[in-house]
Amino acid sequence: MPTPPTTPGSADARRIPDRIHRRRWLILSALMLSLLIVVLDNSILNVAMKTIATPAPAGLGASQSELEWAINSYTLVFAGLLFTAGLLGDRLGRKKVLLFGLVVFGSGSVLAAFAASPAELVTFRAVMGLGGAFVMPATLAILMNVFERDEQPRAIGIWAGGVGLAIAIGPIAGGLLLDHFWWGSVFLVNVPIVLIALASMIVLVPDSRDPSPGRLDPVGVLLSVVGLVLLVYGIIRGGRLADFTDPQVLGTVLGGLLVLVVFVLHQKRSDHPSIDIGYFRDPAFSAAIAAVALVFFALMGVTFFIVFYVQSVRGCTPLQAGLLILPLAAAQLIFSPRARHAVGRFGARAVCTVGMLLVAVTMTGMLLLDTDTPMWVLEVLFFVQGTGMAHIMPPVTVTIMQSLPREKAGSGSALNNTFRQVGGTLGVAVLGSLLSTTYRDGIQGTLDALPGVPEAARHSAGESIEATLGLADRMGPAGRPLIDAAHTAFVHAIHLTALGSAGVALVGAVVVAVFLPGKMAAAPHTAEPREDRKAGAAR
Repeated sequence: MPTPPTTPGSADARRIPDRIHRRRWLILSALMLSLLIVVLDNSILNVAMKTIATPAPAGLGASQSELEWAINSYTLVFAGLLFTAGLLGDRLGRKKVLLFGLVVFGSGSVLAAFAASPAELVTFRAVMGLGGAFVMPATLAILMNVFERDEQPRAIGIWAGGVGLAIAIGPIAGGLLLDHFWWGSVFLVNVPIVLIALASMIVLVPDSRDPSPGRLDPVGVLLSVVGLVLLVYGIIRGGRLADFTDPQVLGTVLGGLLVLVVFVLHQKRSDHPSIDIGYFRDPAFSAAIAAVALVFFALMGVTFFIVFYVQSVRGCTPLQAGLLILPLAAAQLIFSPRARHAVGRFGARAVCTVGMLLVAVTMTGMLLLDTDTPMWVLEVLFFVQGTGMAHIMPPVTVTIMQSLPREKAGSGSALNNTFRQVGGTLGVAVLGSLLSTTYRDGIQGTLDALPGVPEAARHSAGESIEATLGLADRMGPAGRPLIDAAHTAFVHAIHLTALGSAGVALVGAVVVAVFLPGKMAAAPHTAEPREDRKAGAAR
């Protein structure tokens, strides 16, 4: 006689122990607090970059290159160790790894707040990247081990909405802090949040791990770290030089790709692989991973430079710049938890395709931006862009995480975050080099025509709009025409960069339209076998 079906979420269908199931929403709140500091820190830093670039005592007098490395040192360590951190979480316990990451991140924040030079800031940002690498995969992995499969889309939607909240809080908090305190306060603010997160983690969050992790794969771990670091470093260097054909850039990028190919071959032949490469044979899994990389390539390459448009071209204060980000964050906060309803009605394929098209449309809409465009235009673009993101990230994250066994949640989360980070880094580097090259070409004629300015000064002034405005400020009233020319050249560069970003988003729309599951395939699974309760239960 067949066994009657169980109702999703019922006691018989559940694999999660009741004591954990009852406090799952409190656990999610604690996880979102940990996620908050990682996202908040980067959004705060974007607002603070101009202040840090000013001479001491107001800032550190960081050059454009040093500012880039303050961001890239974090990115390099973060991206290089994400996969390894996910594996260690599966093996050693995700709670332990998360607590370790929070302690390191908090310590790095204190050190960064009191950095005495740009070099020290770059170093301590790398320490923060180490901590962040252990925090980010663990939050999503723990989430997958405290929620039943039928509730995971809702939980992931709320988790993704928390990213929107952090995006909103970061720039506003950064603006308020910079209006009243010194630049280091944007890092020191992380410390009380870390302490609260640590306390809530210890009290609320259960530990979980892969019950059968097998033997450690040190060769695979080493190959993944070396390959990712070389790849990300090459991308970053290509962006700095605005030349991806440079032999050093090509050598580093190709070297990183070669090491990653060796990693894949090693995983296929190993009897104890770090990650089962067979997961990538699933078109939905691969398409979701590609969608994450493409959407962050499109977004990061533009949003990073919008800060300079708002502050350097439009003259906004850091606080005003932070407030302008609110529509983007509000849209994600509103729609991310509700995206599962759209997926249930129309399917992941349709929802994500429309989301990608919305991102492409808003990128194209940035062609409307000029030196005197009403700011409400940018606000509308941000809100629509946030709406698109809110209908992309939760569905693709659910697809990625539910394609893997629950006990491999750390590896799945690490893959999700690794491709997002590499995609974002590539976007900043490629689209950033496009913007820099276009800007230099646009301003070079004006700089060459300046009387009495040394060649070295003209070359330095062409590196960025901030450098050009600095030269114009030193020239006094005679520098006014240079300011107007800088604004015009930068706006043109943004237009070209936005078109490139829109093209990448369109590629993402094609990928998800072709390979993501439709409505029937996206229907939620009702329950998992009760026999596997011990294997997947959070402990």
